[in-house]
Amino acid sequence: MSLIKKGAEANLYLESFEEVFHLPSKTMLVIKHRIPKKYRAPQLDLRLRENRTALEAKLLADAKIAGVATPVIYEVDKRGARIIMEFVEGSQIKTILDGLNEAEMKKLCETIGRNIARLHLAGIVHGDLTTSNMILAKDGQIFLVDFGLGEYNNSLEARGVDLHLLKRTLKSTHFRIADVAFRAILKGYEEEFGKGARDVIKRVEEIERRGRYVPREERWR
Repeated sequence: MSLIKKGAEANLYLESFEEVFHLPSKTMLVIKHRIPKKYRAPQLDLRLRENRTALEAKLLADAKIAGVATPVIYEVDKRGARIIMEFVEGSQIKTILDGLNEAEMKKLCETIGRNIARLHLAGIVHGDLTTSNMILAKDGQIFLVDFGLGEYNNSLEARGVDLHLLKRTLKSTHFRIADVAFRAILKGYEEEFGKGARDVIKRVEEIERRGRYVPREERWR
Protein backbone atom coordinates (compact mmCIF):
# COMPACT_ATOMS: atom_id res chain seq x y z
CA MET A 1 0.00 0.00 0.00
CA SER A 2 1.57 3.28 -1.11
CA LEU A 3 0.83 6.73 0.29
CA ILE A 4 -0.29 9.08 -2.50
CA LYS A 5 -1.44 12.08 -0.46
CA LYS A 6 -0.96 13.14 3.14
CA GLY A 7 -3.58 15.57 4.38
CA ALA A 8 -4.41 17.40 7.59
CA GLU A 9 -7.46 15.21 8.24
CA ALA A 10 -6.85 12.10 6.16
CA ASN A 11 -4.27 10.15 4.18
CA LEU A 12 -4.86 8.57 0.77
CA TYR A 13 -3.31 5.25 -0.16
CA LEU A 14 -3.19 3.37 -3.46
CA GLU A 15 -3.69 -0.38 -3.37
CA SER A 16 -4.82 -3.12 -5.73
CA PHE A 17 -8.30 -4.62 -5.53
CA GLU A 18 -6.68 -8.05 -5.32
CA GLU A 19 -4.64 -7.14 -2.23
CA VAL A 20 -7.63 -5.63 -0.41
CA PHE A 21 -10.38 -8.11 -1.28
CA HIS A 22 -8.30 -11.18 -2.22
CA LEU A 23 -10.06 -11.55 -5.55
CA PRO A 24 -8.35 -11.56 -8.96
CA SER A 25 -8.61 -8.08 -10.51
CA LYS A 26 -6.32 -5.48 -12.03
CA THR A 27 -8.47 -2.66 -10.62
CA MET A 28 -6.69 -0.13 -8.41
CA LEU A 29 -8.30 1.35 -5.32
CA VAL A 30 -7.90 4.44 -3.17
CA ILE A 31 -8.13 3.99 0.58
CA LYS A 32 -8.98 7.17 2.47
CA HIS A 33 -8.11 6.91 6.15
CA ARG A 34 -9.07 9.64 8.60
CA ILE A 35 -6.17 9.85 10.99
CA PRO A 36 -6.59 10.11 14.79
CA LYS A 37 -5.98 13.49 16.40
CA LYS A 38 -4.00 13.22 19.63
CA TYR A 39 -5.20 16.60 20.90
CA ARG A 40 -8.80 15.31 21.07
CA ALA A 41 -10.20 13.02 23.74
CA PRO A 42 -10.03 9.48 22.27
CA GLN A 43 -13.78 8.78 22.42
CA LEU A 44 -14.65 12.16 20.91
CA ASP A 45 -12.00 11.72 18.23
CA LEU A 46 -13.34 8.30 17.25
CA ARG A 47 -16.93 9.54 17.12
CA LEU A 48 -15.98 12.53 14.95
CA ARG A 49 -13.98 10.38 12.54
CA GLU A 50 -16.74 7.77 12.34
CA ASN A 51 -19.41 10.37 11.64
CA ARG A 52 -17.33 12.24 9.09
CA THR A 53 -16.42 9.01 7.28
CA ALA A 54 -20.07 7.94 7.07
CA LEU A 55 -21.16 11.40 5.91
CA GLU A 56 -18.54 11.60 3.17
CA ALA A 57 -19.49 8.16 1.84
CA LYS A 58 -23.16 9.18 1.73
CA LEU A 59 -22.33 12.46 -0.01
CA LEU A 60 -20.32 10.61 -2.67
CA ALA A 61 -23.18 8.17 -3.24
CA ASP A 62 -25.88 10.85 -3.36
CA ALA A 63 -23.80 13.00 -5.71
CA LYS A 64 -23.62 10.05 -8.10
CA ILE A 65 -27.40 9.62 -7.90
CA ALA A 66 -27.71 13.33 -8.74
CA GLY A 67 -25.79 12.76 -11.97
CA VAL A 68 -22.31 13.82 -10.87
CA ALA A 69 -19.42 11.45 -11.57
CA THR A 70 -17.80 10.35 -8.30
CA PRO A 71 -15.62 7.34 -7.42
CA VAL A 72 -17.39 4.03 -6.85
CA ILE A 73 -17.38 3.11 -3.16
CA TYR A 74 -16.47 -0.50 -2.40
CA GLU A 75 -16.42 -0.46 1.38
CA VAL A 76 -17.02 1.92 4.29
CA ASP A 77 -15.33 1.03 7.56
CA LYS A 78 -16.79 3.47 10.08
CA ARG A 79 -14.89 2.08 13.06
CA GLY A 80 -11.62 2.23 11.18
CA ALA A 81 -12.55 5.61 9.61
CA ARG A 82 -11.76 4.29 6.14
CA ILE A 83 -13.44 4.53 2.75
CA ILE A 84 -12.27 2.14 0.04
CA MET A 85 -13.13 3.51 -3.37
CA GLU A 86 -12.34 3.42 -7.05
CA PHE A 87 -9.09 4.94 -8.27
CA VAL A 88 -10.08 7.31 -11.09
CA GLU A 89 -7.48 7.33 -13.85
CA GLY A 90 -7.15 10.70 -15.50
CA SER A 91 -5.76 14.20 -15.09
CA GLN A 92 -6.45 16.76 -12.41
CA ILE A 93 -8.21 19.75 -13.93
CA LYS A 94 -5.57 21.84 -12.14
CA THR A 95 -2.83 20.39 -14.35
CA ILE A 96 -4.55 20.72 -17.73
CA LEU A 97 -6.85 23.75 -17.64
CA ASP A 98 -4.27 26.37 -18.60
CA GLY A 99 -3.05 24.30 -21.54
CA LEU A 100 -6.41 24.07 -23.31
CA ASN A 101 -7.44 26.37 -26.12
CA GLU A 102 -10.22 28.81 -25.27
CA ALA A 103 -13.02 26.77 -26.85
CA GLU A 104 -11.96 23.58 -25.04
CA MET A 105 -11.51 25.44 -21.77
CA LYS A 106 -14.96 27.03 -21.96
CA LYS A 107 -16.60 23.70 -22.79
CA LEU A 108 -14.87 22.00 -19.86
CA CYS A 109 -15.79 24.80 -17.46
CA GLU A 110 -19.43 24.76 -18.54
CA THR A 111 -19.50 21.05 -17.72
CA ILE A 112 -17.98 21.79 -14.32
CA GLY A 113 -20.69 24.38 -13.75
CA ARG A 114 -23.42 21.89 -14.63
CA ASN A 115 -21.96 19.35 -12.21
CA ILE A 116 -21.91 21.88 -9.39
CA ALA A 117 -25.52 22.81 -10.15
CA ARG A 118 -26.53 19.14 -9.92
CA LEU A 119 -24.87 18.92 -6.52
CA HIS A 120 -26.63 22.03 -5.28
CA LEU A 121 -30.01 20.92 -6.62
CA ALA A 122 -29.54 17.70 -4.65
CA GLY A 123 -28.94 19.72 -1.48
CA ILE A 124 -25.20 19.02 -1.42
CA VAL A 125 -22.37 21.53 -1.10
CA HIS A 126 -18.89 20.20 -1.79
CA GLY A 127 -17.05 22.45 0.65
CA ASP A 128 -13.72 22.33 -1.17
CA LEU A 129 -14.36 23.10 -4.83
CA THR A 130 -10.88 23.45 -6.26
CA THR A 131 -9.47 22.28 -9.57
CA SER A 132 -7.34 19.82 -7.57
CA ASN A 133 -10.54 17.99 -6.60
CA MET A 134 -11.73 17.55 -10.18
CA ILE A 135 -10.42 14.81 -12.46
CA LEU A 136 -10.89 14.54 -16.21
CA ALA A 137 -11.16 10.79 -16.70
CA LYS A 138 -10.03 8.95 -19.80
CA ASP A 139 -13.66 8.56 -20.94
CA GLY A 140 -14.17 12.34 -20.84
CA GLN A 141 -16.20 12.48 -17.63
CA ILE A 142 -15.30 15.04 -14.97
CA PHE A 143 -15.15 13.40 -11.56
CA LEU A 144 -15.53 15.34 -8.34
CA VAL A 145 -13.51 13.89 -5.47
CA ASP A 146 -12.76 14.60 -1.81
CA PHE A 147 -16.08 15.44 -0.18
CA GLY A 148 -14.37 15.56 3.21
CA LEU A 149 -15.64 19.09 3.90
CA GLY A 150 -19.01 18.57 2.24
CA GLU A 151 -22.44 18.77 3.81
CA TYR A 152 -26.15 18.74 3.09
CA ASN A 153 -27.18 22.38 2.89
CA ASN A 154 -29.78 24.05 0.68
CA SER A 155 -29.06 27.60 1.80
CA LEU A 156 -28.20 30.36 -0.62
CA GLU A 157 -25.19 31.26 1.52
CA ALA A 158 -23.69 27.76 1.41
CA ARG A 159 -24.12 27.53 -2.35
CA GLY A 160 -22.61 30.98 -2.79
CA VAL A 161 -19.62 30.11 -0.61
CA ASP A 162 -19.08 26.91 -2.61
CA LEU A 163 -18.85 28.84 -5.89
CA HIS A 164 -16.89 31.70 -4.35
CA LEU A 165 -14.19 29.28 -3.19
CA LEU A 166 -13.88 27.98 -6.75
CA LYS A 167 -13.59 31.53 -8.07
CA ARG A 168 -10.79 32.25 -5.60
CA THR A 169 -9.02 29.06 -6.66
CA LEU A 170 -9.18 30.11 -10.30
CA LYS A 171 -7.83 33.57 -9.44
CA SER A 172 -4.88 32.13 -7.53
CA THR A 173 -4.04 29.04 -9.60
CA HIS A 174 -5.29 29.90 -13.09
CA PHE A 175 -5.08 33.70 -12.98
CA ARG A 176 -4.49 34.12 -16.73
CA ILE A 177 -7.84 32.55 -17.65
CA ALA A 178 -9.72 32.95 -14.35
CA ASP A 179 -12.37 35.44 -15.46
CA VAL A 180 -13.26 33.64 -18.70
CA ALA A 181 -13.23 30.26 -16.95
CA PHE A 182 -15.51 31.39 -14.13
CA ARG A 183 -17.98 32.99 -16.54
CA ALA A 184 -18.17 29.67 -18.39
CA ILE A 185 -18.71 27.82 -15.11
CA LEU A 186 -21.57 30.17 -14.21
CA LYS A 187 -23.07 29.71 -17.69
CA GLY A 188 -23.17 25.94 -17.22
CA TYR A 189 -24.41 26.35 -13.65
CA GLU A 190 -27.27 28.62 -14.68
CA GLU A 191 -28.33 26.38 -17.58
CA GLU A 192 -28.48 23.31 -15.31
CA PHE A 193 -29.84 24.91 -12.15
CA GLY A 194 -32.58 26.89 -13.85
CA LYS A 195 -34.82 29.11 -11.75
CA GLY A 196 -32.97 30.43 -8.74
CA ALA A 197 -29.50 30.33 -10.27
CA ARG A 198 -29.34 34.12 -10.51
CA ASP A 199 -29.94 34.37 -6.76
CA VAL A 200 -26.96 32.08 -6.12
CA ILE A 201 -24.75 34.09 -8.48
CA LYS A 202 -25.80 37.34 -6.79
CA ARG A 203 -24.85 35.79 -3.45
CA VAL A 204 -21.38 34.95 -4.82
CA GLU A 205 -20.97 38.62 -5.75
CA GLU A 206 -22.18 39.69 -2.31
CA ILE A 207 -19.71 37.35 -0.57
CA GLU A 208 -16.93 38.78 -2.70
CA ARG A 209 -17.88 42.34 -1.74
CA ARG A 210 -17.87 41.41 1.93
CA GLY A 211 -14.30 40.15 1.67
CA ARG A 212 -13.23 43.22 -0.25
CA TYR A 213 -14.28 45.59 2.52
CA VAL A 214 -12.90 43.60 5.45
CA PRO A 215 -9.39 44.77 6.42
CA ARG A 216 -6.82 42.33 5.04
CA GLU A 217 -5.43 41.49 8.49
CA GLU A 218 -8.92 40.45 9.68
CA ARG A 219 -10.00 38.31 6.72
CA TRP A 220 -8.74 34.98 8.04
CA ARG A 221 -9.56 35.37 11.72
